[in-house]
Amino acid sequence: MIENNDKLTRCAWVTKDPLYIKYHDEEWGKPEYDSLRLFEMICLEGQQAGLSWITILKKRQNYKKLFCNFDPYQIIKLTENDINNLLLTSEIIRHKGKINSILNNAKCYIKMEVDNEDFSEFIWSFVNNKPIVNSWIHINDIPTESIQSNALSKALKKRGFKFVGATTCYAFMQACGLINDHLLNCINRK
Repeated sequence: MIENNDKLTRCAWVTKDPLYIKYHDEEWGKPEYDSLRLFEMICLEGQQAGLSWITILKKRQNYKKLFCNFDPYQIIKLTENDINNLLLTSEIIRHKGKINSILNNAKCYIKMEVDNEDFSEFIWSFVNNKPIVNSWIHINDIPTESIQSNALSKALKKRGFKFVGATTCYAFMQACGLINDHLLNCINRK
């Protein structure tokens, strides 16, 4: 656990960065059911692969601006020229595979809708529509993947999604409240 400037005990991964504190306190681990918000988060978690979350968090507004507020129907309108321009900007992570994954994932999201598969219902089905609440005492106790994140990863990959490995899916499930991994004495445990 870490105590920040305000003397409140938070999960040990939270730094003193105000952006990180706000994210932890107001968003991380709170159940998210909106399909578009879930789509945004699975895309952003994929951008994190190999990096720290704070790196992505600091660029989040840029991603939202450059990727049409994560509206899949607008994202699929991006041209090859648009993608090439994205590779030149320092506003986001300049990784061709990661940038292309957002476009690819938007197409997969739309395909699910066309097939009458609601993204939120699909995502929440991996936890039987109820958050998994863990009881970790130390940050080192928290796993990096689970049976559920492995199953979600396989199902997303089967639908064509990219940058959705089991570890990425576990981080996504934590962030969106499918799994509550706030440590036992964290202020946001409830």
